[in-house]
Amino acid sequence: MDNFKAFGNTFGTSLSNIGSQITPSLSRTFQYTKEQLGQAEDKTQLPPDYIDLEKRVDALKQVHQKLLAVTSQYSNEAYDYPPNIKETFQDLGRTVSEKVHLLSSASSPAEAQAALTAPPSAKPQPKTFNHAIARASLASSQLLHQQHTGAGEDPLATALEKYALAEERVGEARLAQDAQIQSRFLAGWNTTLNTNLMFATRARRNVEKTRLTLDSVKSRAKGTTWKMGGMSPREEHPNSEELSPEAQEEIEKAEDEFVTQTEEAVGVMKNVLDTPEPLRNLAELIAAQVEYHKKAYEILNELAPVIEGLQLQQEENYRKSRESAS
Repeated sequence: MDNFKAFGNTFGTSLSNIGSQITPSLSRTFQYTKEQLGQAEDKTQLPPDYIDLEKRVDALKQVHQKLLAVTSQYSNEAYDYPPNIKETFQDLGRTVSEKVHLLSSASSPAEAQAALTAPPSAKPQPKTFNHAIARASLASSQLLHQQHTGAGEDPLATALEKYALAEERVGEARLAQDAQIQSRFLAGWNTTLNTNLMFATRARRNVEKTRLTLDSVKSRAKGTTWKMGGMSPREEHPNSEELSPEAQEEIEKAEDEFVTQTEEAVGVMKNVLDTPEPLRNLAELIAAQVEYHKKAYEILNELAPVIEGLQLQQEENYRKSRESAS
């Protein structure tokens, strides 16, 4: 047992001697390890206001991460595109409005089919839910037109074509919304997360570094070294209050740096928390959504009475045909 204690004292003395020669980085590592193992006698405490700022900054960071994890979908054009449908290159070749224009000049079923399969004039059409509905509606409309043999137009086919044109407009409004959200919300929140909050994180790390440096300097000046198992810390200077002028100067220098970095971190964190940019970006997100839903409402509200008129006319024709048959 005596041999073990002697080894512990020798080991502690060796660490102390090394501690006076090691780099500041390694000195901080020693201090951090001692704290994690419960070997540090005194740990400089950060002010309560500073701790409160850290908690608020951490909460703000989590808010940005959570919301960006969801809203980043606005950068993915096909976020609402049905995964079960199979559209070909020809299906995506032209816009619905282009196809309707070509169909209007077709004078035969063959020309109508050619209009539907016309070579693409630009990039493939968007893969959104509304665009998919538009393409499916137009294709369905043409199927009914091709099989219609009665007088006039098939009312359902006519309605589906009008619905296709409206849904394409709604899809374009959705793409406009997404572009606004990307530039006015996502860009701002990503900047806050990856720049402003990163500056705060860096400032906090500097505070922790200077705090570890300060405590390691105090520990070395007082001769407190690593504890082995249940042994008491070794005191090279029995009266730790009687520090040399050099040691006192080193401690004061470390304290000044710690205070400077703490004050700087407080300023950075307050700036991150007080800036109105995140709330302004959120307002832009909502404005883009409002504009999109307003346009979608206007487009469909304009279409609804037209479809209702076709429905009522078909019901009237059906009633008359039943009366004539009886």
